[in-house]
Amino acid sequence: MSELFDGEFLKKLQQLVIASKIILADGSGGNRKSRSKGSSVEFSDYREYAAGDDFRRVDWNAYGRFEKLFIKLFMEERESPVNIFIDTSKSMDWGEPNKNTASRRLAAALAYISLANYDRVSLFCLSNSAEKVKPAMRGKYSFGEVLDFLENVEYKGPTDLYEAMRSSGLKAARGISILISDLFSPGELVDVIKYLAYRKQDIHLCHILAPQEIDPEINESLRLVDIETGGFRDVTATPLLIKTYRKVFNSFISSIEENCHKYGVNYMRFESSMPVEQMIKAVVAS
Repeated sequence: MSELFDGEFLKKLQQLVIASKIILADGSGGNRKSRSKGSSVEFSDYREYAAGDDFRRVDWNAYGRFEKLFIKLFMEERESPVNIFIDTSKSMDWGEPNKNTASRRLAAALAYISLANYDRVSLFCLSNSAEKVKPAMRGKYSFGEVLDFLENVEYKGPTDLYEAMRSSGLKAARGISILISDLFSPGELVDVIKYLAYRKQDIHLCHILAPQEIDPEINESLRLVDIETGGFRDVTATPLLIKTYRKVFNSFISSIEENCHKYGVNYMRFESSMPVEQMIKAVVAS
């Protein structure tokens, strides 16, 4: 079993789905509504019943044979491309608990939910470019590939999220894009949002920070080292310095929230200490 999840946790994931406002224009047999017409009432396939499904679509004959609830799928239901972008710059390999562990677990969980929901999942590792890409996985049997991919992620160097997005090869097909990052990147977040919107994406932004970044407890002279560039600055902590840090931090968060609200982005801020189940429920409900 992978270090990221145990079997009991995977069972819990099967009951969750990623919410999306996007109505897909095309695709092949999945679990989201499409504008496709013609053979829209033709039977296509079955899947197991999940909480919230329309009980009128249960196949009771199948229940009589297997003693399990199955839902009929029809041709108008389509898969959604789900793109999960993971910031793999060096700043994400920091904190207690480490942000890299929290981000990989969240990415793996969201990938599993999407695969179980008959969506098509692609994973992207971003630094100054799209360093690693795992495209177009389908079906829960692909989850082993997801874990193998995430267990071999390297965190290194600085990041430029906009340039990395541009090099990712993302296609302009309606879908869901989830960005998992601490957002410590040069450039404007708005450029990233506009790029994904141009690519017709329903955008979810998972902002992961370590508790020490949100509420630092510094009470001595020390050297601050930029983990990505190696640059440093010697400082002496004072109440005024901590107050200034918190003011700048709050301004940083407010700017992100305002831009996400302006452009219709589903924004969630998480601490790396937060249980991954709690993170997943926030994304699913957004």
